Amino acid sequence: MKRAPFTRCRRANNQIEKGTPMRFGTFIVPHHLSIQNPTLAIHSDLDLIVHCDALGFDEAWVGEHHSGGYSLIGSPEVFLAAAAERTKRIRLGTGVVCLPYHNPLWLAERIVLLDHLTRGRIMLGVGAGAMPSDGRMIGLRPDQHRPLMDKSFEVLMQLLTSEEPVSIKTDTYELDRARLHIRPYSSPLFDIAVTALASPVGARLVGKYGVSMLSMSPHQWSVAEEQAAQSGKNVDRAGWRLTCPMHLAETKEEALADVRYGIEDWFRFWQQVAAVPGMDLPADTVEQMIALVNDKGLGVIGTPATAVRHLRRLQEQSGGFGCFLLLDHEWARPAAKRQSYELFARYVIPELQGHSRSLEQARERQREMRAQLYAANVAAVQRASSSTS
Repeated sequence: MKRAPFTRCRRANNQIEKGTPMRFGTFIVPHHLSIQNPTLAIHSDLDLIVHCDALGFDEAWVGEHHSGGYSLIGSPEVFLAAAAERTKRIRLGTGVVCLPYHNPLWLAERIVLLDHLTRGRIMLGVGAGAMPSDGRMIGLRPDQHRPLMDKSFEVLMQLLTSEEPVSIKTDTYELDRARLHIRPYSSPLFDIAVTALASPVGARLVGKYGVSMLSMSPHQWSVAEEQAAQSGKNVDRAGWRLTCPMHLAETKEEALADVRYGIEDWFRFWQQVAAVPGMDLPADTVEQMIALVNDKGLGVIGTPATAVRHLRRLQEQSGGFGCFLLLDHEWARPAAKRQSYELFARYVIPELQGHSRSLEQARERQREMRAQLYAANVAAVQRASSSTS
């Protein structure tokens, strides 16, 4: 694999400087082929997080969905409680809880409980709800999601950061002198992230409250920075998480063959089932779908070297971000999918974090000294042999 210069990054006045290595994780929507056993599919998500924990990934995020037949986890909090018992070090995030569907008091209580159960490994990700079919079942129109998200996030942050009681009445809930009766385990607070997808609402909330951001686009950070300047808050690029889909194999030909198993089903979901603006993904044949992923910057189907180049482009386009999340999918069969994660951990992560560079430098130093050391070692062996004879 061809090596490129390595850059570590940390925020300094919203710029990137050497210091903190990039983090890596998985973003499990989840998306499963709709023809399979749902019990096995849910347990495969648990197994994936265990696999990522063993491979050294830093984070795993799990989403909330209630319709469509593909995404099977209705409560990421319950799911992550099970994942926490099976893992050792990986941090676990709700990716995301759809805030307009919930009373923010009870959501805060559940996350604080998880914070204690995991001894600080929990992260809270919230969003407006990408699937309008979810909200429709509880009487919400699409135009209500974002205003409700805005107000509920304000209440949620008050509950988590202040001991003052909160009283409010909205169209979907009422709080009467509400407050948490148990404070978070994490000090001062666990990581909180907001999704920034189809509209700038999420990025504005990131800037307004100085929290983290989850996004698929490398071009949304400026919105958060502008809002932060207006709100007197600081936003940290280390908390910015970018996600996109990848499938890796030892050769590009192998990767292309692998994804024929399930990439069409994934595309059909976005084209025919989900009603998410910006995710229409115009492609009719498998060949067109593969080309859209690789040629239009949607993701990577290829080798670890291809993934490294793509991530470096994202670094350059974005100006720097703190964590990259593999957007999980079932493009390939289970064994090939597990191998893709392992290849990413073995060859992509060390390249971006700089570990492979130090090993290469050590090898090069040894190579340059080999002739001299070899001759000296041969002479030493000859002297030892002469003295014993």
